[in-house]
Amino acid sequence: MPDVTIRPYTDADLEPTLDTLRAALGETPLLHRTPELFAWKHLDNPFGRSIMLVADADGVIAGFRAFMRWDLSTPDGETLRCVRAVDTATHPLFLRQGIFRRLTLAALDAARDVSIQMVFNTPNPKSGAGYLSMGWREVGYVGAMVRPGARMFRRGDAIPSLGEVFDDPVPAGDLAVDDRPSRGLRTPRTTDYLRWRFGHPAARYARIDRDGSTAVVRPNLRNGRVELVVADVFGRRPAAAIRETARRARSGYLAGWFAGGSPERRAAIGAGMLPLPGVKTLRLVANPLGDLPLDVTDLSVWDFATSDLELL
Repeated sequence: MPDVTIRPYTDADLEPTLDTLRAALGETPLLHRTPELFAWKHLDNPFGRSIMLVADADGVIAGFRAFMRWDLSTPDGETLRCVRAVDTATHPLFLRQGIFRRLTLAALDAARDVSIQMVFNTPNPKSGAGYLSMGWREVGYVGAMVRPGARMFRRGDAIPSLGEVFDDPVPAGDLAVDDRPSRGLRTPRTTDYLRWRFGHPAARYARIDRDGSTAVVRPNLRNGRVELVVADVFGRRPAAAIRETARRARSGYLAGWFAGGSPERRAAIGAGMLPLPGVKTLRLVANPLGDLPLDVTDLSVWDFATSDLELL
């Protein structure tokens, strides 16, 4: 095997990097690894360009590692400069050579060099142990909330378009809201963030408005069944927007998750979304790179909604 060199990603690496991502991670009906999607995640992000490294094996991209920049606000109004560990890929021809670890440790050094305060992500079971061995700490498991819908799609049905789920769906990319204060670590809902987060065509988000409040939703496929994800809710009466979503949707069921004690969680429960006991949807881990004002290993200090954790 050729020697592998860890170096920064350059724009000339785009196509071979996408080939490695496809070979290592595959694609789904919801996720096609296009140059446009890559640019949305790693170049157009309002928090800044991602920290990106490649494992170069004599001109072949053997691995790719991205730390996606992500700011979090604290209840005291402080902004934490963070990154999310996403899009980790080792080409199948280069497995078992320590590329994942080498890329990740180099990315941590690069993050410290630009004063990043924390890395966080939701790893799958396969990679979770590797992260913990490199300094990540367990935060906790995020559960799921669901509400049965009027129509139950059959297992194996294709993911419907927004037009099949709603009549005349309104895209969510034009969303502008006055966000509430942070109760814990929370993504600041700035206008630039909302337009970027919900405006990409590949994400297929729509907005449902009712009584001056808004629910941001998208169709998804989970375990072979179609669901409608409630990604976020805004306004003084968010429960009304969730109920309106359920009334208008031709979808199997509503699903989402919100931080314990948050007004969004209370609204979801008021609209008929109930926690599924014992269901662990995502595992949240974090790696503090310096002193932080909160104990980030305590799940109760995270003020999140579905949109804070899910990402294409």
